Amino acid sequence: MTVYAKGVVFEGVDFDNPNHWRLEEYVKRGGYAALKKILNEKITQDEVIAEMKTSSLRGRGGAGFPTGLKWSFMPRNFPGQKYLVCNTDEGEPGTFKDLDIIVSNPHALIEGMIIGGYAMGITVGYNYIHGEVFEAYQRFEEALEEARAAGFLGDNILGTDFCFQLHAHHGYGAYICGEETALLESLEGKKGQPRFKPPFPASYGLYGKPTTINNTETFASVPYIIREGGQKFLELGKPNNGGTKLFSVSGHVNRPGNYEIPLGTPFADLLEMCGGMRGGKKLKAVIPGGSSAPVLPADIMMQCTMDYDSIAKAGSMLGSGAVIVMDETVCMVSALERLSYFYHEESCGQCTPCREGTGWLYRIVHRIAHGEGRPEDLDLLASIGDNIAGRTICALGDAAVFPVRGMLKHFRSEFEYMIEHGQSQFAALS
Repeated sequence: MTVYAKGVVFEGVDFDNPNHWRLEEYVKRGGYAALKKILNEKITQDEVIAEMKTSSLRGRGGAGFPTGLKWSFMPRNFPGQKYLVCNTDEGEPGTFKDLDIIVSNPHALIEGMIIGGYAMGITVGYNYIHGEVFEAYQRFEEALEEARAAGFLGDNILGTDFCFQLHAHHGYGAYICGEETALLESLEGKKGQPRFKPPFPASYGLYGKPTTINNTETFASVPYIIREGGQKFLELGKPNNGGTKLFSVSGHVNRPGNYEIPLGTPFADLLEMCGGMRGGKKLKAVIPGGSSAPVLPADIMMQCTMDYDSIAKAGSMLGSGAVIVMDETVCMVSALERLSYFYHEESCGQCTPCREGTGWLYRIVHRIAHGEGRPEDLDLLASIGDNIAGRTICALGDAAVFPVRGMLKHFRSEFEYMIEHGQSQFAALS
């Protein structure tokens, strides 16, 4: 995809230059200056974490947890090995921003992880990369070799006592491995299934050792924060929503792609950046944070700003920043059928509510979509959702329920029409 608007992560990147991802080009635009600043000025771990807290950087993978606070959880005086892990699994339908980072600006991620390792006293890191993007994995490996050869990575970095080793790990495409503890299981060579929490990774993570896990975009934002200051990063966004954020916009827009914009930007402005609705059709609905986020109708979405708090207040989630735009021809029953099938297929099967419930949800929606629905099905869908959400080891169960709840809340009449007439009222428009 194409990055149309650039902020912190893609600051100064010249995409017309075929070598824009190389170390030489990254250094020209200020790359590794933040790492040099920390080591040359002997900035302490506490000072780095304090800057991260000031920035109000929140996790860019979906949960939006404050990064500086997460980093402060890592035990400083733990006598054994600790680990730093980057989650580049990116399996959420609609999300494709992290792929662009490791392809177009991998050194920003590498520098951010090195700084994270310094701040938390960690000497070994892993980047878990989604299994279906092998060419991107290879490029990241090349970037790692460049960083090692230049002395930015490995033992005695830049002639100091600080050491940090970073390795890439190629996953195998399972959606569940985007869940942090399932990712750890996969890294250990085991079946990717979520762990019970507590204990949390900060106390019992990779190989049973303290581990911090952050998203690709989160780490790639770190060099700017250290170089320019947490306050400046915060001011790019809005209170409690610091900085710029990458939004992967797909669906019925003229220019789908990645847009890195300040948090707090009105959705209407983002839609305009995307060239507006494709074919001049009207906006019907938006899934604002990846397929697991509840859908919002056009009238509500057009009043929202693109930040964690505004989207949450509207009844959905900013999530990973995957914005799926749907025009007036979309049948919401068919859309939910596809989403429900995905979560049914991707359930790891460990929890009974998720293993059985996601299949049940899909079969009911499938029945409705094929003209065989019953009036009681809608209440049954709601009841099943209530018995899945909050009752599973990880959030995949909730992720399967949220689309159902959103669709029934805002577009229930379409489901009722389908049940009554045996066909979609939008069949002739699509």
